[in-house]
Amino acid sequence: MVLTPEPRFSRRALLLAAGGLLVGCSQRPEGEKVHLRLATGPAGAVYRRIGGSIAEHISEQVPGATVSTVPSRASTDNIRMLRSGEVHLGLTSLDALIMPDGSAPEGLSAVCRLYDSHLHLVVMAGSPIDEFGDLEDKRVSLGARDSGTEFTSLRVLELSGVNVDRRYLSQAASAAALRDGEIDAMFSLTGVPTPAITELAQQHPIRLLPLEEQADALVRAFPGPYAPATIPATAYAGVPATRTVAVPNVLLVRTDLPEDLVYAITDTIFTHTGTITSVGRDGAEAVPEAWHINVRTGISTASIPLHPGAAAWFRDRKH
Repeated sequence: MVLTPEPRFSRRALLLAAGGLLVGCSQRPEGEKVHLRLATGPAGAVYRRIGGSIAEHISEQVPGATVSTVPSRASTDNIRMLRSGEVHLGLTSLDALIMPDGSAPEGLSAVCRLYDSHLHLVVMAGSPIDEFGDLEDKRVSLGARDSGTEFTSLRVLELSGVNVDRRYLSQAASAAALRDGEIDAMFSLTGVPTPAITELAQQHPIRLLPLEEQADALVRAFPGPYAPATIPATAYAGVPATRTVAVPNVLLVRTDLPEDLVYAITDTIFTHTGTITSVGRDGAEAVPEAWHINVRTGISTASIPLHPGAAAWFRDRKH
């Protein structure tokens, strides 16, 4: 159900009338509870991990708020759920979010920029595929349907003119299929390192194919969301530094959420970045990608407007 505000009603009345999806208002009475849903990503993806950590910290730090996570196919699936009102917050890559005219989808705005994803093109170490052109007619996973990986890898293939036997698998399923010889290569647009590829590299030797030419082509064709980048040699066992393309990730929110609530969410993300990255309840390091979250880059959401509550938080940091 979509939350559609109209000027003649208060935000509290509108949100309460929206079928119970969100209970909140710009000035919530003490003790009133707010339940939010945050769209994350598939198994084996950084989105699942970082989304879960952000949800946990909002629930702990924002009085009266609880956040549950919603698994998804990632970026474009999250945008769809946000627009339909199924969720209130969601993660997405910037390139999948920007409309052809440079605007954001109606009804959505940004809380902040989080970290950058890097496009991985993974093959097994013994593969005969040595360069991008060798993908011609090969079985290649482009990520799950409606994911940022699918969106960006399709752009890369279209710009290069290379035709592949397209498969649509999640990161975890892609890694398993590559290991078992069911596909020849996999794309993954994700944080570095990403769990699915890390686990695969620990079990079997892999290679990352360089995407330097493809990065330059993306930057020329779609100015704004892309930048040449390098996956460092420290990312995956036995894999040297590899040139590729980076895409920023943003935390999206429905624009009709109350300003004070989004202000508090923004404050939690930047005030508690250190604890988002700290040792998790299972004893493992939770979200190393969150070390890249900072105020200086957090406001850089390109043509996507900040939610008024987030904009107010960034303004307050300047004083």
